[in-house]
Amino acid sequence: MRAWELRTPGPIDTHPLELVDHPVPEPGPGQVRVAVTVCGVCRTDLHVSEGDLPVHRPSVVPGHEVVGRVDALGAGTSRFGLGDRVGVAWLAWTCGVCRFCRRGAENLCPKARFTGWDLDGGYAEQVVVEEAYAYALPEAFTDEQAAPLLCAGIIGYRALRRTGLPAGGRLGIYGFGGSAHLTAQVALAQGAELYVMTRSAEARALAEQLGAHWVGDGAAAPPQPLDAAILFAPVGSLVPAALAGLDRGGVLAVAGIHLSDVPPLVYAEHLFLERELRSVTANTRRDGEEFLTLASRLGVRATTTTYPLEDAQRALSDLAHDRLVGAAVLRVAA
Repeated sequence: MRAWELRTPGPIDTHPLELVDHPVPEPGPGQVRVAVTVCGVCRTDLHVSEGDLPVHRPSVVPGHEVVGRVDALGAGTSRFGLGDRVGVAWLAWTCGVCRFCRRGAENLCPKARFTGWDLDGGYAEQVVVEEAYAYALPEAFTDEQAAPLLCAGIIGYRALRRTGLPAGGRLGIYGFGGSAHLTAQVALAQGAELYVMTRSAEARALAEQLGAHWVGDGAAAPPQPLDAAILFAPVGSLVPAALAGLDRGGVLAVAGIHLSDVPPLVYAEHLFLERELRSVTANTRRDGEEFLTLASRLGVRATTTTYPLEDAQRALSDLAHDRLVGAAVLRVAA
């Protein structure tokens, strides 16, 4: 089968991925194999490819926003049948017995494995997934619409929950790409007043189109103090500005898996008056199920640009250089 392998991490414009004839994976006990139709292109794929995240598996196949049809069943599987449409997301396996798993925080499992980092992902024609970690996808979404929901959507939803945004509160979003534009739709549907800061003119236009109350440049100060904010841009220098934009008791959630260095904070200016800074780490399967149900009910729609599988590195380059509005999706099968 065709698959992109990460041979030597490096800047995406040096083409660190290689399109190869990869062995077809076989599902083991408790696993299903998925014939991939589409795979979303996530910024985490870029961090893996460029080496911002350490190598976990040499020559890994990236991709963790996978939509496809089950085409082989491992022993002992029962959730899905042949031909069922499923989604494969970032969280691929957890131990189930550590203190984090036992308390419902499986996203913090020290032994957790992740699709496209520890295990081969969806930049390929077929992928194997633990049946217990696959998602049944709402029929409301086409394959292309469903793909970005599986990471960009889920992690944005978890970030929104981490802020504790009060009903009708002011929410700031820094960076307005694949995850942010989905999270914005959920927040607006729940009555939030949305303030968006992003350097891309096209992204600012999309934010306005979706109903943002105010839109400004990437480092602009919001016109009113915010009850909560989410930092989607992987830019640590924005953390002080985002904290300074919070009202008393406000929370800033950092949604990315990678962030450039954060400059020194001034306690009185950035954290006093019970302002909080929180990180977001992966997601639980419960997050995924809740978000997919909510997105279907609210009519969340991803803005997407589709690329053929052969153009995966071009899609990642467009993401790296802010040439995308919304999310990129690889079309794998005809």
